[in-house]
Amino acid sequence: MLTIINQIPMLNVKNTILDNLLSVVAPHLCSGCGRTGTTICDNCKYDINNEPYLGCILCDKQSNIGVCKNHNAAFHQAWVVGVRSGALQRLIGGFKFQNMKASSFDLATLLHTRLPPLPRNSVIIPIPSSREHIRERGYDHMLLIAKDLARLRHLPVQRLLVRNNNLVQHRTGRKNRLLQAKTAFRIEGKVDPDSTYIIIDDVVTTGATIIQAAHVLRKAGATTIWVAATSRQPLD
Repeated sequence: MLTIINQIPMLNVKNTILDNLLSVVAPHLCSGCGRTGTTICDNCKYDINNEPYLGCILCDKQSNIGVCKNHNAAFHQAWVVGVRSGALQRLIGGFKFQNMKASSFDLATLLHTRLPPLPRNSVIIPIPSSREHIRERGYDHMLLIAKDLARLRHLPVQRLLVRNNNLVQHRTGRKNRLLQAKTAFRIEGKVDPDSTYIIIDDVVTTGATIIQAAHVLRKAGATTIWVAATSRQPLD
């Protein structure tokens, strides 16, 4: 365990250097139109922002607050940038699977645009990546987005959620996702009942991850919990 933790900062440094070098030698292409110089251009950002996801984050039914009354969720409101398709899907995929680290700020900007004004006591809580994915990518992708969003909103980031295991939900069925999520997280740190906690995730499919993350926070004493995600992808 100590070896893994000690290696992560070095991986982050190497990945940053590599990303900067590649941006000069082989500039990023816009995930939408293919324009050179950025992972997503302003025009394509506008197109994504112009078609926000407006349903329940858990079942897709219409909801003005992002979660419908059919769910007894521990969070009160939710916002999603858009459906995981087209330019947004390619942007997220490049960030998670092709080492396009520069996409972090673009995804944070999309979240920043989607979110309403937040209370001054808000705290951003990223869903933690598994150690396996951190080793593969060289960085915790949700922590990067959280930090960029926090800078845009002038809010703190707290890593209160810690993974209990390294189970990966990618290509996992609904039943297994729900079972895995029940024991996925624990809290490390102090939860302030007066704070508004904003859980952020990249892709919401069944919603099992955010449901359990919010439940663990609520059990630890949080009273106001909101959710924000970069995309919604119903499980096929």
